[in-house]
Amino acid sequence: MIRSIKDQFGERMYNVKDINLAPEGEKKIEWAKQHMPVLGLIRKEFKKEKPFKGITIGMALHLEAKTAVLAETLMEGGAKIAITGCNPLSTQDDVAAACAKKGMHVYAWRGETTEEYYENLNKVLDHNPDIIIDDGCDLIFLLHTQRTELLDNIMGGCEETTTGIIRLKAMEREGALKFPVMDVNDAYTKYLFDNRYGTGQSAIDGIIRTTNLLIAGKTVVVAGYGWCGKGVAMRAKGMGANVVVTEVNPIRALEAKMDGFRVMKMEDAAKIGDIFITTTGCKDVIRKEHMLLMKDGAILCNAGHFDNEINKRDLRELATSVRVVRNNIEEYKLGDKKLYLLGEGRLVNLACADGHPCEVMDMSFANQALGAKYILENHDKLENKVYRIPYEQDLRIASLKLKSMGVEIDELTEEQKKYLEDWREGT
Repeated sequence: MIRSIKDQFGERMYNVKDINLAPEGEKKIEWAKQHMPVLGLIRKEFKKEKPFKGITIGMALHLEAKTAVLAETLMEGGAKIAITGCNPLSTQDDVAAACAKKGMHVYAWRGETTEEYYENLNKVLDHNPDIIIDDGCDLIFLLHTQRTELLDNIMGGCEETTTGIIRLKAMEREGALKFPVMDVNDAYTKYLFDNRYGTGQSAIDGIIRTTNLLIAGKTVVVAGYGWCGKGVAMRAKGMGANVVVTEVNPIRALEAKMDGFRVMKMEDAAKIGDIFITTTGCKDVIRKEHMLLMKDGAILCNAGHFDNEINKRDLRELATSVRVVRNNIEEYKLGDKKLYLLGEGRLVNLACADGHPCEVMDMSFANQALGAKYILENHDKLENKVYRIPYEQDLRIASLKLKSMGVEIDELTEEQKKYLEDWREGT
């Protein structure tokens, strides 16, 4: 049920689980804010300059504390914020309530049905946004398919994750993309840190929180060896697991092998794995034929954006019974063995934990904030394409992050700069 608040921020609409949860959400947001110094510096700039005055920003992101810090940063810059989650299980209800109290239009709660999820996306679009900030491309997809009457008002957007960029590049190739989008995912200060260190730590965190089991000594199968898969494999290995990597890309498979991991087909890995983690961005990575080969007690979870990497329909059809045995753990009985699915096959780090560490999302969301400003200032010069974040922005964010960590680095001398630009000087 849509409700409204009228206070010093003006009147705004919201639909959250319980507005009275706001104080607890505020505590989480303040904690995150203390550990996100780069976004803090940008917030100070925005507060002074007010670049988004009169601009409405529609957001679909995992609605938890770090996201709230980003949204607040954009508000300090003058933006009106309409926000929802980008996954039915990743919203933290206390944070959603706190965002509504802070002056945002919020439509999100944990445990949404698919119908409610899309209703909430539509509620965000009802505010007729000028700029979109998306994670997974669902908001942008909805604009291009069901809310096309709003497209003329859109300056552009920013996309957070690999899965969303895959969808957007497909739209661009087909000539279906109707406004420019900044590829935040492929910024160096995003994927080298968020995808690798963020996913690596938070996915393992989600598994441990949910199962309370030991990683050491177990065989952990990581499906996919992109930056997310690399991070998960690295952290699992560091905790004493025997790591197996499955891949479809020969270059990535070779890299995994050279990094010291066993590499094999999923049908072979299925027979020996204790814990399976998908990180591919593709569907049906684990399906019926693999499930039938798995041993009793195998644990399945996903760290990709959508819940289709593990084929849940196959799992349900194979099972003679299904029951919840612990919060966020479903037990599927297949004959004389049991398989366990974590977080309904959704993002294990968000469905079962708190997502990426604050310090990592500091850089990712700094890219979102500056990417939105770049769209604002340059949209009339951009084509309907997917654009990489400017390299100068990456360098600035990295420099600010190093400074916040008390790290100083060398600078090139004038002679070194000349040397690197001169092709005449050799041995």
